[in-house]
Order: sequence, then C-alpha cells, then structure tokens
Amino acid sequence: MCLIVFAWRPGHAIPLVLAANRDEFYARPSLPLGAWEDAPGVIAGRDLEAGGTWLGIGPQGRFAALTNIRVARQPQIGRSRGELVAQFLRGPQSPEAFLAELAQRASDYAGFNLLVGSTHELWHFNSHEGAPLRLGSGIYGLSNANLNTPWPKVRRAKAALAECLDPPQAPTLLGILGDPQQAPEASLPDTGLGLATERLLSSIFIAGPNYGTRASSALIVQADGRRQLVERSFGPYGAHLGEVSLEC
Repeated sequence: MCLIVFAWRPGHAIPLVLAANRDEFYARPSLPLGAWEDAPGVIAGRDLEAGGTWLGIGPQGRFAALTNIRVARQPQIGRSRGELVAQFLRGPQSPEAFLAELAQRASDYAGFNLLVGSTHELWHFNSHEGAPLRLGSGIYGLSNANLNTPWPKVRRAKAALAECLDPPQAPTLLGILGDPQQAPEASLPDTGLGLATERLLSSIFIAGPNYGTRASSALIVQADGRRQLVERSFGPYGAHLGEVSLEC
C-alpha cells in the first residue's frame, strides 16, 4: 500500500473515512477483496506470494492497513510486512497491546507504517520511529515516509478528502484515488530512486507497464458498527479489472 488518506473523527456518527491505493508489481499474484475462509470475520485482499494483505477489516470493528517505507537500495530482508495486517485482524489484542508487542520485533521486517484500530480508537506505528502513537481527530495522509510527510500526492489527496466528508460516498473516495497527475519536478521527494522513478511514483494513481496501482480501496465506518468497503482492481497501464463492494 503506497497511499492512505483518512479522516479520523472519534465520537462522530461516521468516525472513519479512508481511501487507499496499493501500488505493487503487476506480476505479484494476489486475490481481490473477499472473506478469508481460514480467518472467520476477516475481509481483505490477499497477497498470494506471502499470504498477508495490505488492508482489511475484521471482527469487533478491527481495521488495519500498511505502507512500506521507501528507502533506496534497502535490502528486502526479513518477514513479509503484509503478515502484520493479517495478525492484527485475526488476533484478540487491543491496538495498543498489539503495537507494544510489535515494537519489540519490528526489526524482523523492512521499514513499514502500520495503522491498526477499532470503532473507538486508531493507532499508527512507524518502524523507523519505534513508538506507537494513538491518533486524535484529524485528516491524515500516509505514503512511503512518516505520517503526514508532505509529499505532493499526500497533500493533494488530503485536500480532496477534506472536501467530500459531508457525507462521504465510496465512488467519490475512489475518484480521489484515480488522480493520475504527476508532481512538478521541483516538488518531488528525493528518496534515492532517480528523477524518472520519483516522477512516476508522484501521482496518486500510478499506471506503468510493470508497476502501478493494483487496488484502490474506500472504507466508510459508522459508529453503530456498520462498515462499507469497496475495492477496484487494476492491471498494467491502469486497466480496470473489476470492483468488489461489501457491507457488514
């Protein structure tokens, strides 16, 4: 997952509104959004290479999502980061307890950001920072750096999200995620990947021949426990492959 923007509003009738893009190589096999037969109550897409996921919901209002931290020439060592989302969704621990335990073993994984929460609380953990953070009310953006790092795509998506919260609609959230506009060269981050790659990755929606946005997800959570999760799937050059919409 390479971009997540969300409005967290504890005490509101709709406490969580979230839009997220998963960017990945098209050759990496995965399943679209659906119920997991081996984990009752878990609804998520699934990475068929390592068995984890990038975003999902679970029993008792559980939610989790992940982005990698972009570091040039970082060796892809350790365990699959997608298993962290699955572990939280499957497990009984509170968000705080899960992240406190994870902080002790975060070095088993390459760099990552993890969001975990329920209807009543939402937490963020950045493996480079190492300290779990309980989030207060606000509009947040997360890409492949720390929370609210002002990369152009994060700023654009947060601003667009702020304009569509009354009331939030899944098609509008998915529209935000389809923005292909690349950032001007002067505003590109420098993560060591070279100008051409930084430019390609600077858009909210990435449509390349080998790598790009594989899934766009919209999640709307209501205070009474109702949740709507919609996912659109894409192939090379942004070809639309399908859509799944679930309410629970």
